[in-house]
Amino acid sequence: MQRLQILARLNEAELDLIAADWQLFAHPHQWPPDVSGNGRAWLTWLLIGGRGAGKTRAGAQWIRAQALGLPPLASEPVERIALVGESEHDVREVMIEGVSGLLAVHRRDERPLWTSSRKRLEWNNGAVAYAFSAEDPESLRGPQFGCAWSDELAKWRYADAAFDMLQFGLRLGAQPRQLITTTPRPTALIKRLLKDASCAVTHAPTKANALNLAPNFLQNVMARYAGTRLGRQELDGELIEDRPDALWTRSLIEQCRIDIAPSLARVVVAVDPPISSGKRADSCGIVAAGITGEGAIVVLADETVANATPSVWAAKAIALWRKLEADALVVEVNQGGDMVKVVIAQVDTNVPVQSVRALRGKYLRAEPVATLYEQGRVKHAGVFPALEDEMCDFGPAGLTSGRSPDRLDALVWAVASLTHGARGAPRVRGL
Repeated sequence: MQRLQILARLNEAELDLIAADWQLFAHPHQWPPDVSGNGRAWLTWLLIGGRGAGKTRAGAQWIRAQALGLPPLASEPVERIALVGESEHDVREVMIEGVSGLLAVHRRDERPLWTSSRKRLEWNNGAVAYAFSAEDPESLRGPQFGCAWSDELAKWRYADAAFDMLQFGLRLGAQPRQLITTTPRPTALIKRLLKDASCAVTHAPTKANALNLAPNFLQNVMARYAGTRLGRQELDGELIEDRPDALWTRSLIEQCRIDIAPSLARVVVAVDPPISSGKRADSCGIVAAGITGEGAIVVLADETVANATPSVWAAKAIALWRKLEADALVVEVNQGGDMVKVVIAQVDTNVPVQSVRALRGKYLRAEPVATLYEQGRVKHAGVFPALEDEMCDFGPAGLTSGRSPDRLDALVWAVASLTHGARGAPRVRGL
């Protein structure tokens, strides 16, 4: 309220000055770090964000500061600037003429002149920005620049060629630098930049810029895409990769996703208990699934719990069993034996427990379950990001982290239990 009262006393010119103070309004991810990953001044600033996270506004404001020599982002004007987009259309419509583009972020008295026929943006102080399309890498051969802004690098068709030509042109001034704004994709170039010691990285999801988005936008897209591969990439700004030798892929899981579970003939809650408890213990995998009368498997929930004592994970599993009105708890007893049953009985003696013992390695147990996914016989009713991460990172040698795939183990036991006895389906041998 006090701020509003102060603003109400200001005249139009004073309000314009405040509105032009980018540092006052910028989100942390829209402001460049002081140093790169190696603690030195950065040469490349990689701004990775979800859709609508404010990447274009950050890029336009940074270029404005370079062209006009505005501290603290610039110590003096940069005379020659490169603007590189996926296409000429993107440079013009997004980076220059867009609602958050270069023309929009300047005050009227400092706004540069855009000459589309020459692909030039000219400031009154003599600074010039040239527009380039990444579709034509050779157009970057020859010109030289003091700084550059590249937008949506992860989408460029000829990313390596265009990026390389741009690097040869960044040769003016004491320290030529570049800003890259992009939604993430696991391209080889993006992964190289993330490892580059001279590259500083900022990151933000779409919701970080919620105040500048349509009120119902986040609600609608989050309801539809939250937790999915597309949502994690386009909204959360995550770099989502598939492991080449993994049993599952992201695209396969997306094909198996449904919004609502159908009527189920049987439901189980599978538990993969850890052999110990405490901060360094494995998680307790807790996954629920059901089967329809036609034999389709539906994954219903992932309630895996970390750093839990036996009484805690037992209570968590039983709570899910009650919530779903499940038929049984399927519990692996390789490590705990009868102790696992005792722990569950101490919480609720009425829970029907189906004990299973692993007679083969994790990968061999998981292979037939992955086959069921490929056959379209397993569906996910909703999204389970942590479980799906394990699935897409599980290969012959286990998870890349070396940790136990506790969620995946529980999933395998649940699916195997439901398909027990079906021809060609994975089998679980009880005690």
